[in-house]
Amino acid sequence: MREITHNEVSKLYDCIRELSEYHNTTSVNFKGCYPLKPYEKTLELFETALLKNESYIAVIEMKDRIIGFCKVDINGEIGKLDYLVVKEEFRGKGFGKELMDWAMQMFDQNNVRHIEVKVVDGNKVIHLYEKYGFKMKSLILGIER
Repeated sequence: MREITHNEVSKLYDCIRELSEYHNTTSVNFKGCYPLKPYEKTLELFETALLKNESYIAVIEMKDRIIGFCKVDINGEIGKLDYLVVKEEFRGKGFGKELMDWAMQMFDQNNVRHIEVKVVDGNKVIHLYEKYGFKMKSLILGIER
């Protein structure tokens, strides 16, 4: 596992595409609504956030291929676990835990006291977050038009 720089962000394309496909199959109420913005726009936002030191991204690679990544945003004492993705064929092998450990370490190193993560309704990964102490804080309702 390693952190990436802003000029490597394009390598995450396949992971965010697969994440959208996963959300489209697991979302309870919004199947078919993902991605919310074009992948290229998402990657541009990642690049900008890395350049501004507002975000950090770690990747797990296998044979020069990114099989998962985690993006955290840090703003003072407030942290956001923005993305945690492991490609389907590599799930259940501990890579999600490895990325979560990195994220929690980043929050600790930056003295983050309040951490949020949003999870698509129906996503089974919630159990991983609960193992790290995350609890339901609110429900966010939405509508796609």
